[in-house]
Amino acid sequence: MSLNLQEKDKKNIWHPYTQMKDYSQRDLLIVDRAEGIYLFDENGRRYFDTISSWWCILHGHNHPTMKKYVSRQLEKLDHIILAGISHESVILLAEKLVEITPDPLTKVFFSDNGSTACEIALKMSLQFWRHSGQPQRNRFVSVLGGYHGDTIGAMSLGGVPEFHEEFKDLLFESFSIPSPHCYRCPMGKEQNSCELECLQPLEDLLDREGQHIAAMIIEPLIQGAGGLRIYPVRYLKRVAELTRQHGVHLILDEVATGFGRTGRMFAMEHADVVPDFLCLSKGLTGGMLPMAATMTTDEIYNVFYDDYVENKTFYHGHTFTGNPLAAAAGLGSLQVFADEKPFDRMKQTIPHLHHCMERFRDLPWVGDVRKLGMICALELVKNRETKEPFGFRERVGWKIYLEGLKKGLILRPLGNVVYLWLPLSTTMAQIDEITELTYQVLSDPANINGWPG
Repeated sequence: MSLNLQEKDKKNIWHPYTQMKDYSQRDLLIVDRAEGIYLFDENGRRYFDTISSWWCILHGHNHPTMKKYVSRQLEKLDHIILAGISHESVILLAEKLVEITPDPLTKVFFSDNGSTACEIALKMSLQFWRHSGQPQRNRFVSVLGGYHGDTIGAMSLGGVPEFHEEFKDLLFESFSIPSPHCYRCPMGKEQNSCELECLQPLEDLLDREGQHIAAMIIEPLIQGAGGLRIYPVRYLKRVAELTRQHGVHLILDEVATGFGRTGRMFAMEHADVVPDFLCLSKGLTGGMLPMAATMTTDEIYNVFYDDYVENKTFYHGHTFTGNPLAAAAGLGSLQVFADEKPFDRMKQTIPHLHHCMERFRDLPWVGDVRKLGMICALELVKNRETKEPFGFRERVGWKIYLEGLKKGLILRPLGNVVYLWLPLSTTMAQIDEITELTYQVLSDPANINGWPG
């Protein structure tokens, strides 16, 4: 059975973000079932899903409450177009999203993944300014090292060259500012004593080009795919102040950070910041089904609201926009928040996780330990003093991934950054076991390719 599935997979499936030649002489991990934080392969072997299956599983796999909501929906309605037609689950989900987000976020535009949630925000902002008599506002600002998805618009505002370099001829021009990468400060400052000098380029840009800028997009408090870079709350506060001063829309990409990952329902709550556009996906449905949402304000919505002949309609949509099953999963996930109150539990689990991660500082190849809520990251280096990174050809993460599988861990490093992105349901005992097994993998010099020792 296993060999047959392996052969069929390799014959027909092209996996995302995967060099398929790596598996020419190696078996893929084929997952047969999942329960809670665990994945089980076809032989029954258990693995910790330490990355929440690409950052989306919130309450563990196959949560009974969510299954109940989806099953009940399946008995009534599987799918329906959302253009001028609606259904109960999507109406209730939109209502609840408005309830749990701050004013003035009152309108919800559904789509199907995080990339499109961000691209919708870009298009809405651009069209808003055209309808408002300011068509010159047609440029966007992003942060180097940021990642907002793989559609053309999202890639144009992505700062991860390893992902998007091959497609640069397709991308539109945008402005970018330095990354708030505190471990590798672009301004040469120390993390705890800087004056946010890395934001001076944004101030200068807005002073010079503010009247031409439609919006700025940023991941609040943590740059995810760019290397799990966690930055200070005061940085986000200042970004919000500067964009507001210049009348520039602020787009917060909470596709990865939303729904409790950082210890608050949304990362923006740490900074008490409210954007013009809020982009959500991944945890929106607890990871059970694909769905996304772009939230915005009445002020922006009303500029599109006019007689049909004025041609102010927002011409954007997806076949599965507001899908009833996905909406039901979203309602189920929010019900789990209400029933199980994970934020109360995380008052103990988050500090415990952060404490368990401190021991990694003793490893000579761990240059930085970063922590925020249920997210932790370790940046591996050749030399702590110089912060010299491991090279692309050394591929330090690959050996760690393979060794992690042997320990029953799904670790999927981003280059030199090994991280944990744990479900909110993770228990203290599970944290102990996960961090101990991860330490066993990382403390063995044989698993650190290119380590001088």
